[in-house]
Amino acid sequence: MLDFHLMTGPAEGSAGRVASACELSTPDGPSATQSPASRYEAYQAAVTAFVVLFCIVGVAVWGLPFYYDFMVQQFGWTRAQVTSGNALSKLVVGPIFGFLAGWVVDRFGPRRMMMIGILMAGAALMGLGSTSSLGMFYFFYFFNALGYVCGGPLPNQVLLTRWFDRSRGKAMGLAYLGIGIGGATIPWISHALVQHFGWQAALRILGLSIVVVSLPLAMLVKEPPRAERIAGSFQSASPKAAFKQVSFYLLTLGSMCSIAAVSGTQQNLKLFLSLDRHFTQRDAAGVLSLVLAFSIVGRLLIGWLADRFSKKYVMLLTYLLVAAGIPLLFLGTTRLILYGSAAIFGIGLGGDYMIIPLVTAEIFGLEILGRLLGVLLAAGAIADAVAPWLIGRLRDTTGSYSVSCFVLVVMALLGGLAVLGLPERRRPV
Repeated sequence: MLDFHLMTGPAEGSAGRVASACELSTPDGPSATQSPASRYEAYQAAVTAFVVLFCIVGVAVWGLPFYYDFMVQQFGWTRAQVTSGNALSKLVVGPIFGFLAGWVVDRFGPRRMMMIGILMAGAALMGLGSTSSLGMFYFFYFFNALGYVCGGPLPNQVLLTRWFDRSRGKAMGLAYLGIGIGGATIPWISHALVQHFGWQAALRILGLSIVVVSLPLAMLVKEPPRAERIAGSFQSASPKAAFKQVSFYLLTLGSMCSIAAVSGTQQNLKLFLSLDRHFTQRDAAGVLSLVLAFSIVGRLLIGWLADRFSKKYVMLLTYLLVAAGIPLLFLGTTRLILYGSAAIFGIGLGGDYMIIPLVTAEIFGLEILGRLLGVLLAAGAIADAVAPWLIGRLRDTTGSYSVSCFVLVVMALLGGLAVLGLPERRRPV
């Protein structure tokens, strides 16, 4: 079961640590010192994060590559063009809005940002399902990226990190199941919708569903009082001090490289399977679903490991799994090898994004977490944007994904090298 510290009472020690005031239920029952209302609100936050991540990331982000080949075939766009929507939007949104979004979350709380992001993501999918021009495609992809920044991992990570302490990894892993389940089911949902309504109507239906399902939960979720968060958190570094540490730049480099490897692979996988390997839509959906299904295992596994072992080495393991899974996805000669590599890659993908806020909170504290994650989000958005376009461009130029595969593996391994330089525990700043 999940344990969490609502963290009230006087601080103890120079680092500002306090004894836990309450815990979520354990196998022996709920803690006697914890109010039922606080326990309910913590569970509510975890459920809300699950649903919002299901919609914003699982559906609106991971679901879009399923539609790329329809756009290529119907509109005559190239692979580089359909993947460049993701690139151009995130190159603008990430650097400009990432740190700003983090500051807003630290200042006003994650709930308001989450609601804005949900509306943007829903509108983006409805718009993408209603346009046939490349310019409007880029415009609505911009809103999709903005919805991701405002309503995706950033506010949900901060929300869960504030509510949970000792079981932060498990809480994050369970909430991040929303991405895995969303990503695993959306190819099948999309396939069924496309069969009945066509691919453009399918996108509009998905956009409306995002708003209807997740917005009410975001409106009702609670945030822990600021005074209680500060009392229970170890003393955070100032943003200025954090930016002077080599650790922050190693963390940024490592996360960028791994995100590039994950995004470059995932955004091009459907194109590769459908147009290069000539898989049927059903078979391609099966592989994509397998990757995201195993990402569920990865989220649970990495969350469990992060609560028990050095987060640095858990992060390294995650990046090595990504590197190990990529080659045979593109170079495997049999279905069995393809499915095995999809499973390995999926486990790494599941822990990739989730481990970043856990390591950041461990090294730098909670009070500036939103701002630091905003910077990491901006840097990750650049990697997330450039890598799929680069991989698609290399495929268009060389005629195969062999060179692209090599580049993706190098990215993942470089991320692992950066992680080796991180501290294993908090360092005063």
